[in-house]
Amino acid sequence: MSSTSSTPDPSLPSGPGGPGGDVPMAASPLTRAVLEIDQYASGLGWDQPARLFALVDTAKLRAQEPGLADQLGLAESAQAGSLTPIEQDEVPAGTALDKFLGTIAWPDAVTGCALTVERLMLPPSAEGTVPNGMNEKQLAKWVAAHPDRQEVRMTVAVLRDGARETAVRLREKDSPTEVLTGPDLVPGLAEALAATFED
Repeated sequence: MSSTSSTPDPSLPSGPGGPGGDVPMAASPLTRAVLEIDQYASGLGWDQPARLFALVDTAKLRAQEPGLADQLGLAESAQAGSLTPIEQDEVPAGTALDKFLGTIAWPDAVTGCALTVERLMLPPSAEGTVPNGMNEKQLAKWVAAHPDRQEVRMTVAVLRDGARETAVRLREKDSPTEVLTGPDLVPGLAEALAATFED
């Protein structure tokens, strides 16, 4: 979604908004949506740009946009409360995520949003070795050169009602059975996404 757009972009049927593929039945519709997006991103491979998704109520989408729902392959018998992710325009290259997210305004039809992004992370055992006084660029360079660095793909989703969910996949354990989920795994990014729904 560009900073000037205010509606979900339905022109991207290649997104994860299909019937869910091999995503297991999850405890909540939000967890299921996050795992669908993670699976979709996994199919695109690594070294991908950040991707933004609108989350819409599947039943309302079927009722209001039956043609789009058919295009996305949404089943009429979708689970009550299920969410359909709709991929938005590309996140502009070279733009800081926080600045980009600050330009977003969602229409009322959007129930939530999600972002998938790749990052380098250090295991907790290495965090105590981080030198003090580095700026963001210096820290990123230091982490990139660290022998224990791990490349991860994070998919973070939030709903208007405050619910949050995250899926984290390590590149070295690139398997659907190795995806870690939880509401508070990447709190800073969740906060930034939640702010896109504030008036």
